Amino acid sequence: MAGVTRGRFITFEGGEGAGKSTQVRRLTARLRERGLDVVATREPGGSPGAEAIRDLVLKGEADRWSPTTETLLMYGARRDHIERTILPALERGAWVICDRFADSTRAYQGGAGGVDPAFISALETYLLADVRPDLTLVFDLPVEVGLARAEAFAASAGHAETRFESKGLAFHERLRAAFLAIAAAEPGRCAVIDAAGDIENVETQVWEAVSGRLQDRG
Repeated sequence: MAGVTRGRFITFEGGEGAGKSTQVRRLTARLRERGLDVVATREPGGSPGAEAIRDLVLKGEADRWSPTTETLLMYGARRDHIERTILPALERGAWVICDRFADSTRAYQGGAGGVDPAFISALETYLLADVRPDLTLVFDLPVEVGLARAEAFAASAGHAETRFESKGLAFHERLRAAFLAIAAAEPGRCAVIDAAGDIENVETQVWEAVSGRLQDRG
């Protein structure tokens, strides 16, 4: 691997129904058009083992797992994802675009779920190692709008990954506040995207953030 420049790691974060998955696809296509090696992935998931854990975490009743158990499941999936997908891609010089990463645990299980931030920080220290995002795009929109979008998508797609959507409005208000607090605390890494607009408007914001902040890195 001598002479290979480490790739770039961009994460997409935010609450339910924010449109992250659509924008991950669009950004991936745009970067590939520029000749970059791009790996698009997601959490929980992104490797066979992590995808198996995804089914456990995202399906079932809202109280299926406690927030602490959720944290451990998420980090089990995340570590496998890092080892098998993210780190190999970065080491070969690829750009990794990930729909959710460690900030989702901080926000969902920490800010909204009440898990001790020190516990989550300790897991980050031991399990993330030096795999940290170069840029995090935090998609923000009113909770009611996001939940309505998520409900409509689940109905049209017929999927059962609705466990977090069912946690109630107060949970999602705390979640939104947690994501905005992360962005405010780390402005050098995070850019807030107004996700309430149409797809093209959001895509423009994403591209401006990526090209503006990472243009000196390839």
